[in-house]
Amino acid sequence: MTQTPANPPARRPIRDLPDELISQIAAGEVVERPASVVRELVDNALDSGASQITVRLLAGGVRLIAVEDDGCGIPQAELPVALRRHATSKITNLHDLETVATMGFRGEALAAIASVSETALLSRPADQSHAYLLDARSGELRPVARSSGTTVEVKELFFSTPARRKFLKTDATELAHCVEAVRRHALARPDVGFAIWHEGKLVEQWRATWQPGQGDVQDALARRLADVLGEDFVAQSLPVQHTEGAITVTGRAGLPDAARSRADQQYCYVNGRFVRDKVVTHAARSAYEDVLHGQRQPVYALYIQIDPARVDVNVHPTKIEVRFRDSREVHQAVRHAVENALAAPRAQALAAPAAPLAPTASLAPSSEPKVPAAPVWQAQGAMKFDERPGHRVSDLGALWGAPAPASTHPAPLEFAPAAQATPTLAECPTTLAAVEPAPACVDAAQPWPLGRALAQLHGVYILAENAHGLVLVDMHAAHERIVYERLKAQADTGQRISSQPLLIPATFAATPEEVATAEAHADTLLQLGLEVSPFSPRTLAVRAVPTQLAHGNAVELARSVLADLAAHDASTVVQRAKNEILATMACHGAVRANRKLTLDEMNALLRQMEVTERSDQCNHGRPTWRQLTMKELDGLFLRGR
Repeated sequence: MTQTPANPPARRPIRDLPDELISQIAAGEVVERPASVVRELVDNALDSGASQITVRLLAGGVRLIAVEDDGCGIPQAELPVALRRHATSKITNLHDLETVATMGFRGEALAAIASVSETALLSRPADQSHAYLLDARSGELRPVARSSGTTVEVKELFFSTPARRKFLKTDATELAHCVEAVRRHALARPDVGFAIWHEGKLVEQWRATWQPGQGDVQDALARRLADVLGEDFVAQSLPVQHTEGAITVTGRAGLPDAARSRADQQYCYVNGRFVRDKVVTHAARSAYEDVLHGQRQPVYALYIQIDPARVDVNVHPTKIEVRFRDSREVHQAVRHAVENALAAPRAQALAAPAAPLAPTASLAPSSEPKVPAAPVWQAQGAMKFDERPGHRVSDLGALWGAPAPASTHPAPLEFAPAAQATPTLAECPTTLAAVEPAPACVDAAQPWPLGRALAQLHGVYILAENAHGLVLVDMHAAHERIVYERLKAQADTGQRISSQPLLIPATFAATPEEVATAEAHADTLLQLGLEVSPFSPRTLAVRAVPTQLAHGNAVELARSVLADLAAHDASTVVQRAKNEILATMACHGAVRANRKLTLDEMNALLRQMEVTERSDQCNHGRPTWRQLTMKELDGLFLRGR
């Protein structure tokens, strides 16, 4: 039973809050730490058209934050207005708010900052004879000397709210956050120079790398990325350039090998504004799904250009969050942009500059093939590749044969010929005896990026020689990727993956969950080339398997696919789930370690790697090949020292 208090609190009247308290409440949302002040002031400097911005700090920004620019400046009469709440030159009506293209627009930053610090505003437009200094605390306005532009000085941050000041970290930590705030702006504006000073010492400086009408902005952006994030970032990333509908995505996507343990180098911009958005982050991550190892985090700098009316930036006072009118189209655009950048095999870059690079192999049937019918690497006495079933692009047949029990040599791996990158038979020998005295196959006239196979190491690695030195290939990982990409290509066309009935169904004892999954997903299993049906209440029978996996373990394959299906929504199997299932199938179907390959089979694998998308990583994100240059090999043996 609830008891009524003996002395109920007296009712307080409703009244307006003082303006100063209103500003301090707003400051709690806008100003979290010195870096927040730096971000807001740099936003204003960029909106003023500045070409050079200098940030000066003391004690990590707690004692002093001064942001100087050479922008258009603020007239004398407007200086007092600039410090009022909700006073801005960026918008005037609702239409301006819905299509805002400037960095700032809320009109809260200067008033909020001035309420928790000692703020001074110093500015001079180009058409004004001299500058004026306004003290926000006293309201005093006096003339001073300054060139065109604006300087905002913020001293003793949070002096009026000491409780907030206690939550600040060390000076070094706050300085790091301030530098990061400026770095985010610098990455999006190669036309503006930035300098950061701390305690009188230059901490960072990034000079402008582009001027309007002078040179390619993408080249300038790459130079700015190299200046800010380091040369390694550009060297270990790929250019992104993709337009989908009214959305354009540019920037650079890091190679899977450059992934980090933390997501500390993921920069995304919408119309030049740095944002943290779940849609964009998920889209970029999904593009890396089957090329990253474990829980590694990709690195990237992506710039999204979209109609301002299709994105709402008025979501949070810090303006770091946005909402898209159609988040699905943004997700698709970002995902496709990064996927396309990562798709081309990097082995093509190893080709000699004089020779044209082999384009990525098309997965669609071509009515006019540009390569000869016969492949380069063909076993003696064997049929031509194009005569074997399953080696047309539209017919995904068996990629390899089972080891012949009556022969000392295994059956050849039946890889599809490498389109666009394969020389004619007259240019390269077809027998092992002819290969030995003919190293011309790897000369500059016809450079194969991954070179010519030399040997197999412990049944696991392929050793190959190219124009740069030695190439090491993990044959299982490479073959796994090739099978996976072919399975995806066929599944994406909406066709059922070709299957092969088993002469004797493979039965196995199944759990109730496996039986239920097989019954619920019978259509999906058929689309994936698997026919799994109940044989008894506790037994399942595998009656057909994908043609490419005909020689694999049918029971193990069925169990793995059923486990993947059970982990997803029973009503729909999304594309991600389908890719995971196909990856499982490819892993079980790829050639295993200790499988002895002939030189023809090894070379066929190398040629296929050169034209298969994402062939630099296996389905699990492990690298498939590594290059050791002659310089690196010479260094191992101290040659030339």
